[in-house]
Amino acid sequence: MPPRYNFEKIKFATDRGIFERAVKIYDSNGVKNFEDTGFGFTAKVQGSGGNLYKVSISNSSYDEGSCGCYLGQNNYLCKHMVAAAIHACLDGKVISKEEKELFNGPVCSGKLGEFKKNELAETKNFITAALKYVKPYNGPSRIWFAYQNSLSEGCARLSAMVSKWPISEQTAGLLVGLLLLLDKKLCTGGVDDSDGTVGGFMEEAVVMLQEYTKLDPSCVKAFKKFCGRSTCFGWEEPLIKIFDERRSS
Repeated sequence: MPPRYNFEKIKFATDRGIFERAVKIYDSNGVKNFEDTGFGFTAKVQGSGGNLYKVSISNSSYDEGSCGCYLGQNNYLCKHMVAAAIHACLDGKVISKEEKELFNGPVCSGKLGEFKKNELAETKNFITAALKYVKPYNGPSRIWFAYQNSLSEGCARLSAMVSKWPISEQTAGLLVGLLLLLDKKLCTGGVDDSDGTVGGFMEEAVVMLQEYTKLDPSCVKAFKKFCGRSTCFGWEEPLIKIFDERRSS
């Protein structure tokens, strides 16, 4: 039975270091004797010291299970469990360099261009899907860490997406719209960004937009949307300054 999660879920929801080490294990055929039990999966997974660890993971959530390594015995998600989960999703399929790629935050692609009509519609769908992880916090304290992980996953998905965007007035407008949506979630949408995950993404996206204007000055036109608006913490001020300077020159 296929797992209820997929490779993208593992990629964006897992600690970067654990994910990258798990991918190396998977790439080197370190997941052996893989079996589908009907309720989950079992395997023997190669450790860095040459040991084979017995791993068991759930069909519904890749971070639920057990492993014979030190971390697994202490109820921590380990690279062996993640490698087995990747195998459950891909069944030996080769992972491309692009599929493995992770971003610490949004960065400018450096490539000029615009989305075609179908690409634009697809991009908007991706934005909507990623924003579902940036949701209000209204639960008990015991789910706090799970909630923060959701925010991190949402921002990781957004970072991977916007970092591949071409640079133009069109995409600058998309990014401006995304920032305003995130600001609304922070101001009135009940998002608790105590650890600064969402705010950090927004500040890095502002830097990204500043790079946009150096490569395509027409991107500045998209900043008009900020005029007369009040935001949570003034993240838009560098962009308004650029807009005012260009308008008065």
